[in-house]
Amino acid sequence: MVVGGDAAGMSAASQARRMKGPGELEIVAFERGHFASFSACGIPYWVGGDVPGRDALIARTPEEHRARDIDLRMRTEVTEIDVDGGRVRSRDLESGAEEWTPYDDLVIATGARPLRPDLPGIDAPGVHGVQTLDDGQALLDTLAATPGRRAVVVGAGYIGVEMAEAMINRGYEVTVVNRGAEPMATLDPDMGRLVHRAMEGMGITMVNDAEVTELLTGDDGRVRAVVTKDAEYPADVVVLGMGVVPETALAKAAGLPLGGHGGLLTDRAMRVRGHENVWAGGDCVEVLDLVSGSERHIPLGTHANKHGQVIGANVGGGYATFPGVVGTAVSKVCELEIARTGLREKDAHRAGLRFEAVTIESTSRAGYYPDAAPMTVKMLAERRTGRLLGVQIVGREGAGKRVDVAAVALTAGMTVEQMTSLDLGYAPPFSPVWDPVLVAARKAVAAVRSRQG
Repeated sequence: MVVGGDAAGMSAASQARRMKGPGELEIVAFERGHFASFSACGIPYWVGGDVPGRDALIARTPEEHRARDIDLRMRTEVTEIDVDGGRVRSRDLESGAEEWTPYDDLVIATGARPLRPDLPGIDAPGVHGVQTLDDGQALLDTLAATPGRRAVVVGAGYIGVEMAEAMINRGYEVTVVNRGAEPMATLDPDMGRLVHRAMEGMGITMVNDAEVTELLTGDDGRVRAVVTKDAEYPADVVVLGMGVVPETALAKAAGLPLGGHGGLLTDRAMRVRGHENVWAGGDCVEVLDLVSGSERHIPLGTHANKHGQVIGANVGGGYATFPGVVGTAVSKVCELEIARTGLREKDAHRAGLRFEAVTIESTSRAGYYPDAAPMTVKMLAERRTGRLLGVQIVGREGAGKRVDVAAVALTAGMTVEQMTSLDLGYAPPFSPVWDPVLVAARKAVAAVRSRQG
């Protein structure tokens, strides 16, 4: 039985079906929304016009799942998990009918829920989150019906900056209100400052260190402004991009173990700790950070699909594990690419690590080659061992995916000195002779050696 019909849940169901035929394993899945197996990560690009339509974001329809003998029950919400009794209670959201359904193995894939603070005006027409395809369609409907062209995005994380780009692409005047000192709190502040400057250069108004206190409405009841302690920002539409937290209310009520970030705790097989036949994956779980050794909540579709594959293999009679993550993520706002992997400075401090941090400026191609674009690379290395701890990259075209080299090095436990010998591809259209990541590694080696000496 699967609770949640998106990435982790339906990946688990599909993999289990590959392992076991219809006569060997019955699979029932519950999804409370209108869509299953869709790409939430693609919603900003659909809203912004880069993706032609909603259907392009649907990986597999409910009918396609049912054709593979997966009993996917749409618009059906699980309201209670009875772990001792091995059953769940569900409610049909169309008819209101409720029933208990027994299970042998339970997969919890309830995802995450967007942060939506209890503020005056937060539920007014014209205020939108962007978690589901329904959310994306509702926002597009509002944009089509709203004559004004002023958009305020609340929050400057991944969703916030991506939605700022979407609104720019739609021809809106965009203000981003951010409670942090700089946008992209997943970066160190010095790298976030580069994002800040670039966004302002694109015509986006960045307001940092600003906590939203209320949303004002007009005589028609629609949102008309976002208010902070110090100012008021006119708005014809407001997009919330304040981050997410694990959706684990059901799991908590059932007495299942949660971590410090509110996510379910599992073993490497994605089995919920202390429960032989309960599994969990996706944005509702915490995962092992391979660099710091701590548990983290990292809501990404890449992890969710891998969790589902592992769970499905195990439920289907095979054996698979999910070893952990290094915290790799990449995003963009207009022409600016933003990437990170591993630890930030505050993460390293929290883990009790002594480290060196270096920053270099380089280009995406040989400096003499046309359209060589600037990029900044920041690298952290452990002071005593030289072990790579983290990398952050901000730059133009060709910058973001360079973080994958660092992600592999982190996973392999490489030192920055070992990285300098990596045999990376070179030609002037693709890279300088010394790739920017390797230039940063060389500088990190020098910093570590100076401390050791």
